[in-house]
Amino acid sequence: MVIKTIAIVGANATGQVFARASALAGYETILEDVSREMLERGISAVDRLLQKASERGEIQSADRAAAMSRIAPIVGVENAIRCADLIIEAVPEELEMKLELFTIFDKFAKPGAIFASSTQTLSILDLSDVTVYRERCIGIRLRKTGPEDQYTLVSDRFELVPTELTSQETILACTEVVHRLALHGQR
Repeated sequence: MVIKTIAIVGANATGQVFARASALAGYETILEDVSREMLERGISAVDRLLQKASERGEIQSADRAAAMSRIAPIVGVENAIRCADLIIEAVPEELEMKLELFTIFDKFAKPGAIFASSTQTLSILDLSDVTVYRERCIGIRLRKTGPEDQYTLVSDRFELVPTELTSQETILACTEVVHRLALHGQR
């Protein structure tokens, strides 16, 4: 399974970190939020983070421009996930909201898409209950490393959370993604 397109559902701080690292890592990246205002703020925040990284010399300005060109902002989950190989839910820790999203993923995602949650507190197995494709469900979490709402994607602070039903193919595909995100999330 080859991951080329990643959809991030939720343009909050966590979603912004995923979008930034995904775009820098070379993935076509879709950033979705139900609120156009929140989506615009999320895109602006990603652009600011990339600008600061460029000013510090961590990335070239061409890398910043290329990363931003890989991010497609979309309002509406159904449209955002249709062509994604990996869908990462990055919404607040509310079980009902996450269950609703996994139900939508199950219904509208392309065949073979992986469903991931960034949850810190909820069971991935419980989230997978609402999908037929439980073997393609996994957790991809960021660990807090600094002040509140500050996240980083570094390999020793990034974790995959498979369930006993997650397939080896899903784990291998997501392991490759995690390594690429971690490498580019440090910038």
